[in-house]
Amino acid sequence: MFRPLSLFIGLRYTAAKRRNHFISFISLISMMGLILGVMVLITVLSVMNGFDRELKERILGMVPHATVEAEGGMADWQSVAKIALNDPRVVGVAPFVQAQGMMTGRGNVRGIMLNGVLPEHEPDVSIIQDFMTRGSLDDLKSREFGIIIGDSLARSLGVGLDDKVTVVLPEASVTPAGVMPRLKRFTVVGTFSVGAELDGNYTVVHAEDAARVLRMGDSMQGVRLKLHDLFQAPQVAYRLSQELPGVHRTNDWTRTHGNLFEAIRMEKTMIGLLLMFIVAVAAFNIVSALVMVVTDKKADIAILRTMGATPRLIMAIFVVQGSIIGFTGTVLGTLLGVLLALNISDVIGWVENVLSHQFLSADVYFISYLPSHVLWSDVAVISGAGFIMSLLATLYPAWRASRVEPAEALRYD
Repeated sequence: MFRPLSLFIGLRYTAAKRRNHFISFISLISMMGLILGVMVLITVLSVMNGFDRELKERILGMVPHATVEAEGGMADWQSVAKIALNDPRVVGVAPFVQAQGMMTGRGNVRGIMLNGVLPEHEPDVSIIQDFMTRGSLDDLKSREFGIIIGDSLARSLGVGLDDKVTVVLPEASVTPAGVMPRLKRFTVVGTFSVGAELDGNYTVVHAEDAARVLRMGDSMQGVRLKLHDLFQAPQVAYRLSQELPGVHRTNDWTRTHGNLFEAIRMEKTMIGLLLMFIVAVAAFNIVSALVMVVTDKKADIAILRTMGATPRLIMAIFVVQGSIIGFTGTVLGTLLGVLLALNISDVIGWVENVLSHQFLSADVYFISYLPSHVLWSDVAVISGAGFIMSLLATLYPAWRASRVEPAEALRYD
């Protein structure tokens, strides 16, 4: 079988046991550095992609992509919903009533966001029904004052199904005892868990009950919109505010949760850049390894030159040798990186169980576990960049080898 001479000799140099074990050690360190750099870069970027995916699918699946609110309440939300659905970018519309407040239960107090919804319309704009751990949206009945809360909030308050909780709203009510905050007792009829910060402050009640508590009559506060492309939310909300009669306020997820998305995107870019420098350092360690190999093989190079080998052939030999180191390191790093990225959630979960410590708490971070999402485009870019940098690192030592003068190299041999 025909094999180019440069490939044959380069493979022999790579596979042969060198007399100088220090050179072999440096080559191994160069390869290990490349493996580690590529593996860590793939794993970290996969985790950042996982955070990005969870933000879009879970948190932005619970909160509205966009909202349209009317001054003084929206008495005829159905007509607004009809106008909104005429836009092909809108896939779902549902009315809502929302207020901030506090919840007390068993002597504990937590801040909450009270969300009034219509159970029959809420699945059109929210994924909460898919993450119910107990109960259902259908358990919310008008005038029964039931409430659905997150698992984290339930644990904080020490309450469960059928327990009573008190919602305190920051609106004053005049009573014979004086001015008091508005209070209302609710019964817990369900819990949900999306594994995010919403588990600790997001609550759901029937929209008509929320309107009664807030003394809004039969009006809704506004409508929530779900879009095909959530990045078009600002444009869709603004267009609706212009088309609808009367004065309307609009809001979208880029104002409420956009900072999380921007932070993840910026961190992914910066971390990817920094880790790519680590890969570059590991790749250019090949330079030192090959320079020492060239010094060690000067006599062989001189003999090849006297036998008619051209400088180009000598250069190709050492490019092949360095490329094998780079290719092996890149391939092994890619395989290990993909394997670790696909199992990082299980690995971290196992470590948390062993140490009895949760690294990501929903009280601090916007999700309570370590997600991972492998993008093969990222894997291809990282692997390609690692191999190209290792290939470039071979050029200078190979050029040095091609400049060896046979007479000088063999003078003392």
